[in-house]
Amino acid sequence: MRIIAIEEHFSDPLYRQKLSVNEGRSFYIVSRSERLGHDIAKELDDLGESRLQHMDASGVDVQILSFNAPVAHGLAPTEAISMASHLNDRLAGAMRAHPKRFAGFAALPMTEPLAAAAELERCVKDLGMVGAMIHGHSAGRFLDDEGFWPIFARAEQLGVPIYLHPALPHPDALKAYFTGFEDVIARPGWGFAVDTSVHFLRILFAGVFDAFPKLQMIMGHLGEGLPFAMHRMNDHTLEAARRRGLKKTPLGYIRDHLYVTTSGNWYEPAFLCTLLALGADRILWAIDWPYEANRTGMEFWQALSLSDADREKIAHGNAERLLGLS
Repeated sequence: MRIIAIEEHFSDPLYRQKLSVNEGRSFYIVSRSERLGHDIAKELDDLGESRLQHMDASGVDVQILSFNAPVAHGLAPTEAISMASHLNDRLAGAMRAHPKRFAGFAALPMTEPLAAAAELERCVKDLGMVGAMIHGHSAGRFLDDEGFWPIFARAEQLGVPIYLHPALPHPDALKAYFTGFEDVIARPGWGFAVDTSVHFLRILFAGVFDAFPKLQMIMGHLGEGLPFAMHRMNDHTLEAARRRGLKKTPLGYIRDHLYVTTSGNWYEPAFLCTLLALGADRILWAIDWPYEANRTGMEFWQALSLSDADREKIAHGNAERLLGLS
């Protein structure tokens, strides 16, 4: 069975030169690497031999590659645009070198939305990418801000999805909720999921999917907790959604516009909740390499009790349909 993993990351030395050292992230990368048994920082930089060896050892056929951080973080607008172009050209080179093994999500200079929309079009039309990945808020602005909507318009026009990926929560949220606990609950263990699910709901309730009815979005980690809570959320927001003039119920938007991936959430009860809440047609396989080990993801996958039809959809069929992969 073909295995397509769609949230698999890479990094870049030129980008890292622009960033200051973050002690919290450095500790996470080192300690996480020791636990997984591979050097995360080293594997992030590899777009060739080592990555392919790890894929082959675990039975991963295709990775949809994405840059692992917000491109515009701390960069001036013109520098962010140049950096996004550099990252996407590097990714495109890996795709050309290994066309049967790699596809890609574009990195966008989000502090300049019109330039981001143009870069998305270049990446899809000229470089063969299958969508874009956006990492959380951009300089404190969320995607419900209509200044970002040209990106949604271009994605809908091109027929490609937007992957909403976690990043550090908004600075105000960090201060209010996570001060003193940044190392344990602000990052992947909890804060990423909360921030990303709330971000998606802001997009939904702002009317983005009414404005762009063909737009599709993706969230990782089994939907960042949203499948568990979506029925209660719907029940308590129906009237407010109507008052805002939304055309569908909140649950309707989730079911019609959201795909979720399995990335880095290896807990069968959570998977079963997601499967029952959204259905197999809305789940995509992902591992989250190299922040997760390919072998862990594939062992989890092989142990799941699924029908043959659902297994085919999640492993590759849904990704082929959504991303236009042969």
